[in-house]
Amino acid sequence: MAALTREEIVTIRVLTEKNAPARAIARQLGVSEGAIRYHQRRQRSGAVDGRKGKAHAAEEHAAVIDAWAASQAGAGRPVNARDLFEHLVEMHGYESSYKSVLRYVRARFGRPPIRTYRRVETPPGAQAQTDWGEFPRMNIGSGPQMLHAFVMQLSHSRAFAVVWAAREDQLSWLSCHNRAFERLGGIPAVNRIDNVKTAIAKGSGPWGEIHPVYRAYANSVRFHVDACAARSPEQKGKVESKVRLVRGFIRPLGSNFDGMEHLQSITDERVLRWCDRSVCPSTGRTVRETWEEERRLLQPLPKLPEPFDVSVIRPVHKDCTVHFEQRQYSVPFRHVGRLVEVRGCNQKVQIFAENVLIAEHPRRTDRRLLIDPTCYEGASTPGAIAPPPPGRMAKALQAILDLPVEQRPLDLYAALAEVAR
Repeated sequence: MAALTREEIVTIRVLTEKNAPARAIARQLGVSEGAIRYHQRRQRSGAVDGRKGKAHAAEEHAAVIDAWAASQAGAGRPVNARDLFEHLVEMHGYESSYKSVLRYVRARFGRPPIRTYRRVETPPGAQAQTDWGEFPRMNIGSGPQMLHAFVMQLSHSRAFAVVWAAREDQLSWLSCHNRAFERLGGIPAVNRIDNVKTAIAKGSGPWGEIHPVYRAYANSVRFHVDACAARSPEQKGKVESKVRLVRGFIRPLGSNFDGMEHLQSITDERVLRWCDRSVCPSTGRTVRETWEEERRLLQPLPKLPEPFDVSVIRPVHKDCTVHFEQRQYSVPFRHVGRLVEVRGCNQKVQIFAENVLIAEHPRRTDRRLLIDPTCYEGASTPGAIAPPPPGRMAKALQAILDLPVEQRPLDLYAALAEVAR
């Protein structure tokens, strides 16, 4: 049982003086009757707290602390117990705990004033807030792993989007922006962010240096980057609460999902359901209704650039493939013999010919050969003859391959043997 507070002890004394029964006092304070009788005995005997008047462990450094506090006051800064503790440990070999320093500072200088902050309601389309949430031991088919939820919320309507990612690197950061803007239906004027390294390369807050890649992305998509001050989560409190809300979405479902797409679809469904039943405090209507009005004031979605971290030029070989990251990717046969641009994006490989996307494949798969059969179809061109269609053996093999092993009838293997004769 937790110790009674000073206010509760005073309550016991006042009610005892009014001849209230110990059982009634215990019921009112939610403690045992024995605890009430213990404090009544102490009050009758005039006992005092033995910790009162006890010397603080930090008192032996009183002169050092006073000098340090004077230097802080001269610089216009209040006494910070954590900074003082680190100073004592580093410069004077202090061996006691941080709590002992905190108690001495409170007794010597009093409690610091409470830092307040202003609640501001932003107009429609003006601001979004963005943050990451970490979800350990999530299983999407390959065993427990750390997943990351990218959360972006419109500050006016409170509508928000959640995008799941396997990493928090630069590619994931930019790609998740794209997916979140698509779900929100537009781009706000300002995006308030935390001081993550993928966004703020040096420093923090309004005076931090924006990462050049993120700055280029923000300029192309047309929004202003607004970083919060360091250690000030209340400056983006709306999205902080949504990260906690996502934990509530996922926890009842457990941690096992049939792939990232399954997890994403369930999350999207629950977010929309929350928007339908929740009330927007700035309008008094549902979040969905307020969001529909705010979408008209968001900037229209441009053709969002797919972020990539690698771009190379590769030749297309006679088997209609290009080599990239120790893998082979198929491209339409009419590009055989030409040079194409291969881009390594967040979760896919995109292949361009003269700035036109001609093929797309998943990236970083276990497979080393990724083939799209449609790349071999079509009529011949002046520069390339279309590959011959699959023969009887290839069609029979494909028919067997398309069925799960446990569902393959024996007559398919017999037909294959007939073809092979």
